Amino acid sequence: MKYANVIIDNKSNSTDVPYTYAFDDDMDVRVGCKVNVPFARSKNDRDGYVISLMDEAPEGLKGRIRSISGIDEDICLNEEMMRTVEWMRQRYVCRYIDAIGCFTPVGNKPRRTVRPDMDHDEEEPVTSELTDEQKKALDQINAAIEEGVHSRFLIHGVTGSGKTEVYIRAARKVVQKGRTVIILVPEISLTPQIIARFQGVFGSDRIAVLHSRMTLAQRHEQWQKIRSGEVDIVIGARSAIFAPLENIGLIVIDEEHESTYKSDYTPKYDAIEVAIKRGADDDNSSVLILGSATPSISTYYRGGQGIYKVLKMNKRYNETPLPNVEIVDMREELRDGNRTVLSNKLHDSMKECLSADKQVLLFLNRRGYSTFVSCRECGYVAKCPICGLSLTYHSSRGRLMCHYCGHEEAAPKTCPECGSRYIRHFGSGTEKVEETISEIFPEYKTDRIDLDSVKKKGELRRRLKAFEKGETSILVGTQIIAKGLDFRNVGLVGIISADVMLNIPDYRSSERTFQLITQAAGRAGRGEEVGEVVIQTYSPEHYAVKHAAAQDYEGFFKEEAGFRQVMRYPPFSDMIQILFTSKDQDGARAGAVKWYDGVCSRLSPDERKDVFKPQEAYMSKIRDVYRYSLVMRCGPGSRRRYADIFRELKEQDAKARAPWVSVVDINPYSFA
Repeated sequence: MKYANVIIDNKSNSTDVPYTYAFDDDMDVRVGCKVNVPFARSKNDRDGYVISLMDEAPEGLKGRIRSISGIDEDICLNEEMMRTVEWMRQRYVCRYIDAIGCFTPVGNKPRRTVRPDMDHDEEEPVTSELTDEQKKALDQINAAIEEGVHSRFLIHGVTGSGKTEVYIRAARKVVQKGRTVIILVPEISLTPQIIARFQGVFGSDRIAVLHSRMTLAQRHEQWQKIRSGEVDIVIGARSAIFAPLENIGLIVIDEEHESTYKSDYTPKYDAIEVAIKRGADDDNSSVLILGSATPSISTYYRGGQGIYKVLKMNKRYNETPLPNVEIVDMREELRDGNRTVLSNKLHDSMKECLSADKQVLLFLNRRGYSTFVSCRECGYVAKCPICGLSLTYHSSRGRLMCHYCGHEEAAPKTCPECGSRYIRHFGSGTEKVEETISEIFPEYKTDRIDLDSVKKKGELRRRLKAFEKGETSILVGTQIIAKGLDFRNVGLVGIISADVMLNIPDYRSSERTFQLITQAAGRAGRGEEVGEVVIQTYSPEHYAVKHAAAQDYEGFFKEEAGFRQVMRYPPFSDMIQILFTSKDQDGARAGAVKWYDGVCSRLSPDERKDVFKPQEAYMSKIRDVYRYSLVMRCGPGSRRRYADIFRELKEQDAKARAPWVSVVDINPYSFA
């Protein structure tokens, strides 16, 4: 008789502990196996996952241990995956079963073979020639692959520099050595293009795709195909980092700066951190490649510390110069009587571009916190005196609030800087822009891509195809159209309002502004002719706008990192948010207050200064569930200690059957 510690598939904090079960010697029970076990007083067996094995029963349990009823032969994780599960539970303060659920297939096994809809273009062949920069980068990566040790690279390459070609060649070397590859892209919309590139080299039989728009049956089928060793390469969005591959030799994370690599759901993992964990495991020893034209401040900072080897690619593959960029001061437009969404410069450039049979991309990002208070006369933006971040206007209360520290103040009726009455919460949505553009340029077909317009299956692909074929002349969109897409006939990119990104109440607002302007600008001039970019802003003097217009990443990094260091924002600390939800407002508030007191009581006086008082969350009520927020800064090297505090408080809540649910999010991408 042998024994196994099993995690029960049960979404409860009170059962988030291993339970010991016995099994006969002839049962093939391994770490990672899905098993069926009796549990509590239930008449039916429950599912569980084995996390460890023992030859002897623990003291005190002998004679009281029940036995494993059976094994699910179709689902079994390996030991590396289970080590990652244990690591995730500690790092993200989540339940075992939440971390296990990241690795296991969603839905039931299909009754028949389901062919996944790959939704891709024609297979594209590998490019025959590499640039000197591509060769230099690939040589260093290939050397690490040959050595077979865990290595980390950051390819800092301008838009159009040929990063994907480097990924393909590195993957080909890894596959030739009998190892496997994971390729992550930030958006499902980018998946068809990269699939086509990889299939041109590897064919379709040895490639699997994982993303959320596949049906449950398709995803289950792909999971089984991967787990059985039928594929060499897995391509997908964030969740593909959990692909059940063995002997992973290469992990690529394209556009590594994108916020989509951070999970919005429990467990709130960071795919890059998980990639590092899986890649560093002795069973894999993978090479990790992060790629971006605009690396995140944290990643580039770590590159400077030697955590990543930084590889530079400063020229476009086709040698076409980067686009000409012009900043338009919308304050001047307003003074001249222009109150439309288009500056005179952007209007004239669109007219010239369209007349030359070139296409136009108009970019307006409305993601996240897009409502801020700004003076359209002088460019003043209401900011928190404590955090230096943009204040958000709450119309129901008529007040401005900071969602970091809780500071609030009355909304001004006139501008505190210049006395102008042109102060209001700012922003026009993409739908309004599309309508306006259609009226101004009725002879040209205008289309729009945002989350509202591409809800139906295949709609995103249809609209992108129409633009690629030239059926659409003007495309208005959010960040979906700003990254990764390669349209050869785009002559002009117009960024309607850089301020929408610049003034989200988040310490990353300047970083996001720089990244999105740079990425959007990178869509222009990818053919043989130099493109043009027009940036409209009420803050033309802001360093993020100026450096983005100059394509000067190093200059931006220096200023932004300096600000982060003074304010002790990441990467110089960790920001942590704990969200408390309850059907009762008092319950949510009580949870936040209890944790605030509990955390502070376990910290030094200096550390307590970085724990901000509880407050209503930005979205204080969703579907009749009330939400309170607790935000704090965590100094370097302290994350594990804070995680232990949170786990202790969670255990207390479970024992007391607290009327609230707490969710810990480390370095969140929004404080909603």
